[in-house]
Amino acid sequence: MRSTARVALVLTGGGARAAYQVGLLRCLAKLAPDVRIPIITGTSAGAINAVFLASHRGSLESAAHELSELWTALTTEKVYKVGTGSLLGNVFRWGTRLVSGGSRSGRGPRSLFDTRPLADYLRKALRCVDEEVPGIAENIESGRLDALALTTLRYATGQTVTWVQGQKLETWERPARLGINTRISIDHIMASAALPLAFPAVKLGNYWYGDGGIRMLNPLGPAVHLGAERVLAISTRHLRSADEASDPAIVGYPPAAQVVGSMMNAVFLDALDHDAERMQRINGLLASSDPSSWGELRPIEILVLRPSQDLGRLAAEFEPRLPKGLRFLTRGWGTRETKSPDFLSLLMFQPDYLRRLIEIGESDAEEQREELQRIFRQQASDPVPVT
Repeated sequence: MRSTARVALVLTGGGARAAYQVGLLRCLAKLAPDVRIPIITGTSAGAINAVFLASHRGSLESAAHELSELWTALTTEKVYKVGTGSLLGNVFRWGTRLVSGGSRSGRGPRSLFDTRPLADYLRKALRCVDEEVPGIAENIESGRLDALALTTLRYATGQTVTWVQGQKLETWERPARLGINTRISIDHIMASAALPLAFPAVKLGNYWYGDGGIRMLNPLGPAVHLGAERVLAISTRHLRSADEASDPAIVGYPPAAQVVGSMMNAVFLDALDHDAERMQRINGLLASSDPSSWGELRPIEILVLRPSQDLGRLAAEFEPRLPKGLRFLTRGWGTRETKSPDFLSLLMFQPDYLRRLIEIGESDAEEQREELQRIFRQQASDPVPVT
């Protein structure tokens, strides 16, 4: 089953929740083991999955299998240093910085966690050469891939910068967002996945960059700019029912974990829903108008898949198995005082939690198999509803 249109795969962020995307990809690989996805975009932790798929030289089935192995072999220690001394030392230096009045002697650490272990892990997994991922260029040259795009935030200017690798691409420039041609490296991946304050910013050229989900109001934009006719977007946020939405996650004053989790959801995950709804409205307007009046607009099929379960609430079940130092620190933030520790779920690179997310992703995709088959078979003139 091969695509007859330019399909784009959009992978959003969510820290450890990105393992959910792997399960969905495993199911897709079963339905369409040899399908080609010409455009792949990734943001935050989704950038890791995006680069792996874009650089893999085999079939989608083979890529999904190896990506699953990469995630199931992942541990917290392979993402960031979790020793009690390292974590508490960073917390102490943050505290010293806060009470220093900005003195040079009071400079604290650049982040709460040291993510050098993740960079080393990815270098090996992606078979990097001089920090670059050679498989991307090879797939572009062979015609297996049209473009890969990773999104970051340029802290100095507040602009959303999308780094694009492909052939004969037209980049874009707006006051708040830029598209820049480059050769994707480990630093681009780490920058896109740099959760604010938790993970360190990464320097690319003359500027420091962080997580691409920050201020990204149109996560589908890079795929549209790159010429997608159909879009499959994978969110890591559960769409709650009315009963779930009315069930309080906390009692009393909100702990820091609840406040930060709510902020992270708003910053990283809400934008996809709004952007998909906007795209559907444009599709509806185009369908009811004369094609000669469309100008630069075009209808784009859009299918959004998301978890059937609340991955934040699920994280609470696995919290007691975290490394001692990390567990001590997160409990200080109040993760035990909320039913849905969303912020904890971003950091929980626990093997058993990751395996569970992959299982849920695969099961959810199976439930949506007809929609998945349609996005890879159907002509682009008949939009698919957002689910």
